[in-house]
Amino acid sequence: MVSILQVYSVMLLRSLGYTLVLCLWALLFAMIIGLIFALCNVSNSKILNVIGSIYVDAVRGVPLIVLAYFIYFGVPQAFRLAGVNNFRLPALQAGTIALAMNCGAYMAEIFRAGIESIDIGQMEAGRSLGLSYATTMRRVILPQAFRVMIPSIINQFIITLKDTSILSVIGYPELTNMGKTISGNTFKSLQTWAIVGLMYMIVIVSLSKAAKAIERRLKRNVER
Repeated sequence: MVSILQVYSVMLLRSLGYTLVLCLWALLFAMIIGLIFALCNVSNSKILNVIGSIYVDAVRGVPLIVLAYFIYFGVPQAFRLAGVNNFRLPALQAGTIALAMNCGAYMAEIFRAGIESIDIGQMEAGRSLGLSYATTMRRVILPQAFRVMIPSIINQFIITLKDTSILSVIGYPELTNMGKTISGNTFKSLQTWAIVGLMYMIVIVSLSKAAKAIERRLKRNVER
C-alpha cells in the first residue's frame, strides 16, 4: 500500500476531487429538479400532480447505470439520426445529467415530504394576509421545510457520492475508475481497493457526522 501511495497518491487525490466536483454539480441540479417536481406534486393541479408522479416513478424505476448509458451513448446517437453528426456529450456532462436526474427524483420526494410536514395553517395564514400562493410558498413554507430537510439532503448527498462510482462505466475519471487503472497497472488489487475504500469511507463518514451534528442542532433549536 505504501508503494502505491508513493506513486499514485496525487492521481488518487485528483480523482477524488473529480468525484466531489461531479457530486456537487449533480446535487445542485438535483435540488432544482427536485424542487420543481415537488411543487408539482403538492400543487392543486391534477395535471401537475401527474407530471411530477410520472417523472419520479419513471426515473426511480430505471437503474442509474442504464440512465448513464442512455445519456452518454443514446442521446448522441439520437442527434446523429436527426442529422447532427458532431454532437457528443463529454463524460462529465453526461455523468452530471444522469446523476442529477436520478438524484432529482429522490430529492423531489424529500422536498415533497418536507413541504407536507409544515402545518397547512401556515399556508392559510399567508393567504389570509393577502400573499399569493407562490409568495407564501417561497417566504413562509419553504424556509421552514428546508430546515427539516437538511439532514435528508445531506444523506442524499452521501448516496449520490457513492453513486458516482457507477459512472466509471462511461470513462469519467472518478475515484473508482482510477482504482481500476491502478489495479491494472500494479496487479495489486487488494491494496488498491483497500485504499480506494478508505478514501470513500473517510469522506462519507465525515459527511455522516456532519449530518448528525446538524440534526442535533436543529432539534435543539426547535426545543427552544
